[in-house]
Amino acid sequence: MKNIGLLIIGFIVGALVVFLYNSNNYKAAKYTVSKPPSGVISPDEIKMLSQEYNERYKIINDWLFKDSKTGDNRSSWYKLEDIENYLAYAKQQAIDNGNTLDGLRLYLGAHPDTNEEEGLTTLFFVPTGYNNTSEGGFIAVQGVGNDLSDSDGLNAGKNGMPPKANYPQ
Repeated sequence: MKNIGLLIIGFIVGALVVFLYNSNNYKAAKYTVSKPPSGVISPDEIKMLSQEYNERYKIINDWLFKDSKTGDNRSSWYKLEDIENYLAYAKQQAIDNGNTLDGLRLYLGAHPDTNEEEGLTTLFFVPTGYNNTSEGGFIAVQGVGNDLSDSDGLNAGKNGMPPKANYPQ
């Protein structure tokens, strides 16, 4: 009887060790990236692009926001969780609508002016893809995705602080 008890305890300890080992490997492997995706730019390139926008930003502010306390918005911040959840939602919505999601497009927009605040510039995501219809060919070549106009976009970003702040914030 004593041996059976030790055997059961051994199985439990063994199962616990295997579980903990596998859960740690999963967490480590989840964010392992072998190479950066296409389009990744360095901090120096980010600064250069942001500085090149300064003249345009000044023209926009001098024309549209000359009496503003803050100036127009230069950036939008999104929670990582919101972007991940949006990607999962957009993929499912594309499938439900008979489409394949192949990317996201960022658009510049502006919130409407209200009595409380000026309509600042915003960036919003729009899903892109193609319809899941076959044309009868052997090779399916898809170009850059078209906007999926029957799918929802994402515009939950927060303004930069202050809105006129340049990179880095």
